[in-house]
Amino acid sequence: MPRIRLIIQYDGTGYVGWQTQPNGVAVQEIIEKELEKLTGSRPVLHASGRTDSGVHAMAQVAHFDTDSRIPPDKFCYALNVGLPRDIRVLYSDQAEGFHSRFDVVKKHYRYTVNNGPHAGAFNRNTALHYHYPLDDAKMQRAADVLLGRHDFAAFKSTGTEPESTVRTIYSACWSRDGNMLRFDISGNGFMYNMVRIIVGTLLEIGSGRRDEDSVAKALKSLSRSDAGATAPAHGLMLYRVEYHDFDTFDFGR
Repeated sequence: MPRIRLIIQYDGTGYVGWQTQPNGVAVQEIIEKELEKLTGSRPVLHASGRTDSGVHAMAQVAHFDTDSRIPPDKFCYALNVGLPRDIRVLYSDQAEGFHSRFDVVKKHYRYTVNNGPHAGAFNRNTALHYHYPLDDAKMQRAADVLLGRHDFAAFKSTGTEPESTVRTIYSACWSRDGNMLRFDISGNGFMYNMVRIIVGTLLEIGSGRRDEDSVAKALKSLSRSDAGATAPAHGLMLYRVEYHDFDTFDFGR
């Protein structure tokens, strides 16, 4: 049965996350229902990873199997006709042997902070308003400590038990454009809430509420109490996913 690959962009504000669940409407559920209308059967969408309630995606990758006669490159057009405007399929193709989750080489996330004195009307759902003065250089020095292969047990959400808490971080960079701050981080994988805990820790360092060596201390102690608060979900976006022969950065943004 042919395998179809999708690149999906969505505003997560109105959803309980990517994964279908009983307590609200999920992005996966919406797309699967639309696929059922198009193909006559309900396929299961497998994504590169879950995003939580309120988290956005510039380029989520998913795949499904179907014997539909719809040409693979036309699924994006067919789906966008019926999908709500806060979910768009940017690209579709046939990808035999591909697995959106298990074949991931590198994931990129972006966290956006409005560091102005007042919250914005237009970015209220996509950027955290953090009005405290921030020391960008201090936050970058602390972020540099994340690079490489470490045990990130201190940055896992309380109550979760992943098989391994070891991850490799390839890049972690703050950039500023006026009052808008962006934190871009890439790695071979991320635990539940890991990026948000990292951001919360770095913001506390930048505002002087936490010592600059806190990241190094948390990586050494492996204790959640040595890391900062979990930053709110709405500032986070799954920005890019890389595979050995496929990179979402090459497609429309």
